[in-house]
Amino acid sequence: MSVTVRVPAKVNVQLAVGAARPDGFHDLANVFLAVGLYDEVTVTPSDRLRVTCTGPDAAKVPLDGTNLAARAAIALAERRGIAPDVHIHIAKDIPVAGGMAGGSADGAAALLACDTLWSTDAGRDELLAICAELGSDVPFSLVGGGALGVGRGERLTPVEVGGTFHWVFAVADGGLSTPAVYGEFDRLTAGTDVPAPAASPALLDALRTGDAAALADALSNDLQPAALSLRPALADTLAAGTAAGASAALVSGSGPTTAFLVADEESARKVAEALIASGTCRDARIAVSPAPGATVLN
Repeated sequence: MSVTVRVPAKVNVQLAVGAARPDGFHDLANVFLAVGLYDEVTVTPSDRLRVTCTGPDAAKVPLDGTNLAARAAIALAERRGIAPDVHIHIAKDIPVAGGMAGGSADGAAALLACDTLWSTDAGRDELLAICAELGSDVPFSLVGGGALGVGRGERLTPVEVGGTFHWVFAVADGGLSTPAVYGEFDRLTAGTDVPAPAASPALLDALRTGDAAALADALSNDLQPAALSLRPALADTLAAGTAAGASAALVSGSGPTTAFLVADEESARKVAEALIASGTCRDARIAVSPAPGATVLN
């Protein structure tokens, strides 16, 4: 028997970042949207825990105990007093180290898949608690749709999304370390009064009403200056997508993937073609949001 779970990528339509806390983390107001780019994670009984991966940039995915999918299996097994003896296979389609929560998605998917395979019957609250232990973005990968994350981003409140939003994601060469981007944020804001993060009422209203033009005006990412400081070439990608007709452009999360909100499917195709032709990115992917969270396929 094996269990396969499909799990979406995410885009942060707002990422408001507070000052560094004593524990090194930052308080966030993080408005997530799940988007229709997916990894599929399959777990199968095995004589030991092992991880394999195929797909774009699979060589960049760690296959040891640091992989969030492996950590998820271990966390659930420890709670149930069983051995985490499964083969976890990740069919990767979400950009790796791209600010779209691909690793977090795999952790959420492996957790749900192991829960199903082992018939542990963990409730939603327990699964979300394990997700929060694994990482700040992992709970949203389980839930999907739209949500506001506070604290480190792990405490979620559902956000109503009243329409379909069209996106193009420009995939950069190489990744960006999330801790490095936060470190650069701290450097850039040193000596300034960093306001407490809060969700934008205008942005939440745009999501609720499905108003893409209003959402374009409200998009924001406090980590974008830090990402651009570490990877200045991303400014050229943002400019290329905007010139091609995107309604709005921003760095996705900690980057280096850049996200472009567009009016419709045809606009998405034109912007994607222009981005690839510009030579400022490695690939351009089209997707819509919202998308469902982690879902058992078999």
